[in-house]
Formats: sequence, C-alpha cells, structure tokens
Amino acid sequence: MVIFMKRSRGKMSKRSRLLGAAKRLVTVASLTSSYMVGDRVAIDSQSKFPGMPHPRYRGRTGVIVDTRGKAYVVQIRDGNMLKELIVPPVHLRLVGKAQ
Repeated sequence: MVIFMKRSRGKMSKRSRLLGAAKRLVTVASLTSSYMVGDRVAIDSQSKFPGMPHPRYRGRTGVIVDTRGKAYVVQIRDGNMLKELIVPPVHLRLVGKAQ
C-alpha cells in the first residue's frame, strides 16, 4: 500500500514561474526609498524579501494613504471594493502623483 502526501495549496502554490527571479534590479536606493502620502505606486513583488503582498495584487496600482512602521498602507481598487494593503517599500514602484 502506497500512501501519498497531500500537496500544499498555500498562497505561493504554482507561483514559482510567475514570480521567478526578480525582474528589476534591487538596489540600496530601492530598499530605503521613501514615499509621501498621496503618491501613486505600483505593487511590484520581489520574492526574495519579506512582507510580500499576495501575488494576486502584483501589478496593481494604488495610492499611499498612511505609513505603518517602515511599511506603507496602499489603497487599491479590487472591482468595486477599496482594499488596503500593508506593503514594505521594496515591493513598491513610484508611478506618479495622485490627483
């Protein structure tokens, strides 16, 4: 009798190809970058660093509404809902100013 292990179905399941190696070079400036409340940012996950938001939000743009420690609270629109994500600066990219 052969007993098989039940496979993991966590949030990173089947994501290794999608995330892969970091597409953009992570520099010291990007690790220590600071944003202002009202800046428009894109979520650009870097799988090598902790605090990564859920992969479903990769590529979404939002507005910084608050800071929480060294991380930022980013408000995004998911369908008709507004959601707030707490994201460290290494996973963010500046897009422009909010209006």
